[in-house]
Amino acid sequence: MHTVAVVAFDGISPFHLSVPCIVFGDDLLKLGTPRYRLFVCGERRGRVATMSGFDIEVKHGLATLRKADTIIVPAWRTPGERPPEALLRALRQAHARGSRIVGLCLGTFVLAEAGLLEGRTASTHWAWAEEFERAYPGVTLDRHAIYVDEGDLLTSAGTAAALDCCLHLLRKDLGADIANRVARRLVVAPQRHGDQAQYIENPVHEDHAPDALSKTLDWAIAHLKQPLCVEKLAAHAGMSVRTFSRHFRKKTGSTVIPWLLHHRLAAAQRLLETSRRSIDQIAESVGFGSTVSFRQHFTRAFSISPASYRRQFRAQPVSC
Repeated sequence: MHTVAVVAFDGISPFHLSVPCIVFGDDLLKLGTPRYRLFVCGERRGRVATMSGFDIEVKHGLATLRKADTIIVPAWRTPGERPPEALLRALRQAHARGSRIVGLCLGTFVLAEAGLLEGRTASTHWAWAEEFERAYPGVTLDRHAIYVDEGDLLTSAGTAAALDCCLHLLRKDLGADIANRVARRLVVAPQRHGDQAQYIENPVHEDHAPDALSKTLDWAIAHLKQPLCVEKLAAHAGMSVRTFSRHFRKKTGSTVIPWLLHHRLAAAQRLLETSRRSIDQIAESVGFGSTVSFRQHFTRAFSISPASYRRQFRAQPVSC
């Protein structure tokens, strides 16, 4: 059984604490997959104050980290405050034993303070990017990524990106189908790739995209095999290209080409996991012009070839 330990501390954000608890504490048995073993632990047991004015009861101490396969540090109080040495030491020891360590939002500062990110690439909330770079010059900060997966170390940007990161971990462990079904339970987008840009502080005007746009996006996802382009989607929605592009970007945060690529790759993941179609057939069915193009895009996005990905998820899933 795969054990996940989530670190709690005085002043923690209830949202950041709840994200991994919701994702990894979901009753996966109803989805035909064994559950994770989940623990919330802290430097001390007992009542811990949250930043929202109520307390929580922490039943496990840092000794729990010794048996954890994955350790998640959700945010941190403030970048300028050094985490307790006991926590830093426990993280170093766990990483040395082979545990997967995750820092969500300002939790990245904790991993960096423990020395785990030296020489690595990381992500954190854009508002604290300058502070992070000044404090940890030996870490390469990707200011735009919503999360960065370095294999044994993962870091994310703030708030919603923490959910993206946890769903990404679930997808790595149990496959796209389970991750997508959990995402549907949570009523969130099933997948945002880590290199998708963070939403930085810009004025956003209230804009309810026309219903025709939503119907067109659903239609496009159902017809990925077809050669799709902005002109064809705009015509389907009954809009000019300029109007369609404006509404599309406000609704999705992206332009058409990367949005289509994202959904084609997600569809390919599901087919690799659940079907016996050949790589050539999958490439054609999700709309890639050639198998070579499909392999290049898939490998660039997931750092693994389609064939290797299929072998990985046809093998026994992570023991939970």
